[in-house]
Amino acid sequence: MELQTPVQYIKGIGPRRAEDLASRNIFTVEDLLYNLPYRYEDRSRFKQVKELQPGERTSILVEVLTSGLFITPKTRLRIFDLAARDASGLVRCKWFHSEYLDKKRIFHPGQKVIFYGKFEVDPYGTGNLQAINPEFEILDEESLSRGSLEMGRIVPVYEAIKGCSSRVLRRILHAVLQELPPMAEALPEEVVARLNLLDRRAAIQEAHFPPVSVSMEELTSARSQALQRLIFEELFFLEVGMALKRRRLRSAPGIPFQTGANVREALKRILPFHPTGAQKRVLKEIVDDLCRPAPMNRLLQGDVGCGKTIVALEAAAVAIENGCQAGFMAPTEILAEQHFFNTRRVYARSSYRVGLLKSGLKKAERQALLEQLAGGRIQLLIGTHALLEADVEFQKLGLVVIDEQHRFGVMQRLNLMKKGAWPHTLVMTATPIPRTLAMTIYGDLDVSVIDELPPNRVPIATRKVSEAERASAYQFIRGQVQQGKQVYVVCPLVEESEKVDLRAAQETFDHLSQKIFPGLRVGLLHGRLKSAEKEEVMARFAANETQILVATTVIEVGVDVPNASVMVVEHAERFGLAQLHQLRGRIGRGSGKSTCLLMCGKKLTEEAEARLQCMVETTNGFQIAEKDLEIRGPGEFFGTKQAGLPALRVANLIRDRDLLQSAREEALNYVAHPPSEEKFQQLLEHLKLNWQRRYGLAAVG
Repeated sequence: MELQTPVQYIKGIGPRRAEDLASRNIFTVEDLLYNLPYRYEDRSRFKQVKELQPGERTSILVEVLTSGLFITPKTRLRIFDLAARDASGLVRCKWFHSEYLDKKRIFHPGQKVIFYGKFEVDPYGTGNLQAINPEFEILDEESLSRGSLEMGRIVPVYEAIKGCSSRVLRRILHAVLQELPPMAEALPEEVVARLNLLDRRAAIQEAHFPPVSVSMEELTSARSQALQRLIFEELFFLEVGMALKRRRLRSAPGIPFQTGANVREALKRILPFHPTGAQKRVLKEIVDDLCRPAPMNRLLQGDVGCGKTIVALEAAAVAIENGCQAGFMAPTEILAEQHFFNTRRVYARSSYRVGLLKSGLKKAERQALLEQLAGGRIQLLIGTHALLEADVEFQKLGLVVIDEQHRFGVMQRLNLMKKGAWPHTLVMTATPIPRTLAMTIYGDLDVSVIDELPPNRVPIATRKVSEAERASAYQFIRGQVQQGKQVYVVCPLVEESEKVDLRAAQETFDHLSQKIFPGLRVGLLHGRLKSAEKEEVMARFAANETQILVATTVIEVGVDVPNASVMVVEHAERFGLAQLHQLRGRIGRGSGKSTCLLMCGKKLTEEAEARLQCMVETTNGFQIAEKDLEIRGPGEFFGTKQAGLPALRVANLIRDRDLLQSAREEALNYVAHPPSEEKFQQLLEHLKLNWQRRYGLAAVG
């Protein structure tokens, strides 16, 4: 058996199970070995039922008494209910919508079963503890004997794969590790020695079957020597891949721009106000890049309202003054429209020709626009994904600006860049990312941060408001409008839904305009309106002809009305932290005090409570991003597939930041100063053949 042996030739797998494993990118013995446990259970001693505490998540070994499906009389909910016991007491386990447990007769009286889950007091029962949808493993006589793979030790638990239960994987892996010959080291030997890392074979062995010397605390926190070694290995190859992408981009031929007197005069004409120190610093970093003979690849991040867009428009002006065109891609049509109107205002004193490409254009209008673009008569084209379509051709694309980068896939970014001969690229995000992580997620980009808001901004006051306080909230809104201020009311849906009890925009508009504020001017904005209707609604609100604007999340980004000082977010518990922060950023753009009211439902989950409390406590986007990362985890926060980041199997970008920094330093040093060309090529071969396939490392810039 070798590392590259196909899994179907492993005893106990065969062609059918090999197909199931392939669905998880497990094709070889090596892939199987890197499919590590997602948690561990201490089965050296199980807790007795009488020792369980409400709210505790643990494993118990019990004997099945009864099991079966029952249907609740009122709601007709189908619940599979199981009663089990040990010598100390009785416990219940329940599964919702799991008729298969009944149909397949999985449980029988007298079976010994390990259940893992969170145990709580049954609110409808006799006071016994119960676990909802627990994981389980049915044991046989062999498993019950001391010294087996399932009992009397710390046991690895694997994510279920069709056709391969955790128990099956455990046995297969144990057999593979016993049969496998010595394993070649994947990491550079000098790195292993310098950092005193466990060798590869020992790390894999101990990660799957921890020795008695390793504590459960070390395993749960991924601090065991074995897991630390494998986490470092994963991050090291990620950073090597990023470093190689970066090096390839730096070697590409770019368009070096000139910044003479005409460019400086053009930038002076554009600036509508005195820039902040952070804007000046970031613009210098961008202009320095634009003047180099290699294409710029820079990430511009900063909090909502910090002035990223004006910096991007200055960069576009440099490109235009150098005889090139610029493309500006936004994630939504309403944001593209906002950028178009804002750009025309900013460029009012220049002769630049700006176009807007959107889905609602008539065929003749679109054709005329594309002809002007191809002929070089449009110098800046703003649009959504429509910019990526095959018939959109630039005469000489010199700069690509991508707003809200996290909403676009990495391939979309590449496709827009391909419309020119290595154009300079500026990607922007208002979702702040801690710097170490930004250097990893966007490892092929240089990072610029605008960490300063325009002067005279007053921090936004944020309050959590219950349904019982709604009347006083309406009174507050009326008082603000009477003082000449304007109000946003944001709802999660457009129309009322029977399935979800959310306050819909249309329903809220009718209620507020007819019953609560009949004497005030109330508007409605949502994504289903036609483009011209959206523009008209926003124009009326910007001109203060509308005092209260009821809207969906179409106003999340790009809308700028300095007189709007109040935002009400209905069902705020349903929104994510980043979205709440973006929405709140629509107010507080003037010099007066602004208030954000987060309207909440009756029952809040712990996670929702944590999100809302964070919003109340801080307006700092970086602190909010940290909390968001903590709550959601890095995979969901970044949208790994969208960002082009691999779905890491062992590492956690939040938990393992120290190792990430170390891996980055070692990878950059190795790529810059490899010990020999032969060893460097061996490492690249490993990266190409194994790591890239296993983790899906995107090979694009």
